[in-house]
Amino acid sequence: MIKRICLVVKHRDQRPAVAARKIEEHLRARGVEVHPGPVEERDEAIVVIGGDGTLLHVAGQAFVAEIPVLGINAGGLGFLTEVHLDEMLEALDALVEGTFTLDRRMVLGVKVRGVSSQVKREYLALNEAVITKGALSKIIQINSWVNDTFLTVYRGDGLIISTATGSTGYNLSAGGPIMYPSLEAIVLTPICPFALSSRPLILPGNSLIRIQVEDTAEEVCLDVDGQSGLRLERGDVIEIQRMPGYLKLIKSPHRDYFTILREKLGWTRGMSYPDQAKSLSKGP
Repeated sequence: MIKRICLVVKHRDQRPAVAARKIEEHLRARGVEVHPGPVEERDEAIVVIGGDGTLLHVAGQAFVAEIPVLGINAGGLGFLTEVHLDEMLEALDALVEGTFTLDRRMVLGVKVRGVSSQVKREYLALNEAVITKGALSKIIQINSWVNDTFLTVYRGDGLIISTATGSTGYNLSAGGPIMYPSLEAIVLTPICPFALSSRPLILPGNSLIRIQVEDTAEEVCLDVDGQSGLRLERGDVIEIQRMPGYLKLIKSPHRDYFTILREKLGWTRGMSYPDQAKSLSKGP
């Protein structure tokens, strides 16, 4: 039985705040200690109410602490916060009783090294690391290496380095592929590339990727999971590779990944889905 939970709430909207009060009452009635954060060593789980951005805000803490995260969607488009408000009490009971099912998601480590090769900043990325130009900057050139082998020079507005989990985020908007979230793979997706031959590239999850912006006379920034930003300087090198271990996400009790894809991307619009599914399952 889980006895202590960190409750993280998106406070800018009314719906998450109302749901949070109901969750606190439900958990405390079951003898569970609830606190609003930050994440502490004694916590046994994290419950997030909001959207994917709210969950990404605590994903690194959950990964380091090796505790599971239950995401309850009270926002808009949510692939990580997959539990609906009308099923949250059922999901909370499964969490407390330990009868939940876990998804294990790969996490990337992102290091920024300066000209002296010393590490200037370090980040954890569940979704992606993005190198992008400023709003008024011209095309930038990005040199890339994979496992110490030179790959190519990307010319355009930037480059997305995404996990399978993050493939439905910025990567998808930039024309990258959707990858099943448990895949241990990394996708490089150029942003508005100058050359039409510059296409998304899927790499093994154990790849070491090095990125260097050739000309930083223009404004160039590193953004990690939409949570952390850093302006890059001349000579900076970004190293990206998977971290040992996984982020533990608690799955919805009623929806698998493909159901979530259909719901979020509107694939069922204009379709009589249940009838079609039955006819396919019976064969010709």
